[in-house]
Amino acid sequence: MTVARPTVHVNGTAYRWPLRPVVVVCIDGGDPAYLRRFLGDRALPNIARFVAQGFGTVAEGSMPSFTCPNNMSIITGTPTAKHGISGNFYLDTATWQPVVMTGPELLRGDTILARFAAAGAKVVSITAKDKLRKQLGKGLDVSQGHVSFSSEYAGRCTLADNGIENVLEFVGMPQPDMYSMELSLFVLEAGVKLLAQRRPDLLYLSLTDWVQHKYAPDEAEALRFYRALDDAFGRLAALDATVALTADHGMSDKSDAAGEPNVIWLQDVLDAAFGAGSTTVICPITDAFVGHHGALGGFVRVWSKGAVSARQIVECIAGLDGIEMALTRDEACARFDLPADREGDVAVVARRDVCIGSSAKAHDLSGLKGHRLRTHGGVSETLVPFIVSRPLNEAYKLEAVGGLLKSYRIFDFAINGTQ
Repeated sequence: MTVARPTVHVNGTAYRWPLRPVVVVCIDGGDPAYLRRFLGDRALPNIARFVAQGFGTVAEGSMPSFTCPNNMSIITGTPTAKHGISGNFYLDTATWQPVVMTGPELLRGDTILARFAAAGAKVVSITAKDKLRKQLGKGLDVSQGHVSFSSEYAGRCTLADNGIENVLEFVGMPQPDMYSMELSLFVLEAGVKLLAQRRPDLLYLSLTDWVQHKYAPDEAEALRFYRALDDAFGRLAALDATVALTADHGMSDKSDAAGEPNVIWLQDVLDAAFGAGSTTVICPITDAFVGHHGALGGFVRVWSKGAVSARQIVECIAGLDGIEMALTRDEACARFDLPADREGDVAVVARRDVCIGSSAKAHDLSGLKGHRLRTHGGVSETLVPFIVSRPLNEAYKLEAVGGLLKSYRIFDFAINGTQ
């Protein structure tokens, strides 16, 4: 007798029970330009098959186009305004200190994984960087057979904290370095092993963008990485899983003709205009590992300490060459679907070829030596792949042709939208 499985409701979306295991992969920094190049060269046979036999398009990610906001959008199925994670940092105006936004208590709403787990599914969450692990694993009781860990700390995993131990031996790879493509490949190899041996219902595999920060689509190392990704995706699909691929953001070259970072030092500009200490610029791309981008991105926030109005700041910034837009809090929240209580007085977005820093003395760019700066954060990096390995049903085919899809709907399409 077939046992009826429940519909699982998560943050306003109803998800049917998966017909087979569903694997969603977030290719961190997976700009569509890489796939255009490598699919055109016929270098990615598995992804090419997914697109031909299933579904493939370009979707729009959440703003700012950073890792944390978009991973949380994907795992909750909601825009940034709903889940509240709008960067790696926001400014606490009570103390004028930046607050790290990676704690699970800051994530609003439930994750898709946690709600399915509560309904009886077995789920897996593996991320490259540990900064995402606790938010992705919010509400997940790993003592019930679920798995949640990062390849960054694979060698430290315990049953109590991660639902798995002896991970290096299990995967058959050494502990990967933080600045390596192996940090991402470890995530995929672990996913393949867990799918084969435990057959969970849902897997979320989130990679890191070290390769895309360092190598453009026309460089050999980028091709080597994407071939390794394609091979892993093929092995996941061969285990009778629905494989869905998206990214958290794209990636743009933001260096000048001489190969130097094309930077607007915004705190220095504002200090010169309004006086030191009157404003605070926060770069929400900043995390513990900035060697590949120097904490420079295409989106920053500005807070006023009271003497300068948001409109004055906007007027000061808007005329700078390289600035695409400077918006007040209300304007930014309306345009980008952001949470107002974590937004600055002014949000600033750079042009595709430009990045924004705070003060020149506050950024260490030594890690960029020998490479052009490639980074993200702006509107120009919001377009991402949206690929499902199986054909869509008629209802979701109609949705797909109705306009630009949002990347946070990838679980919806992989679970509800496949035949």
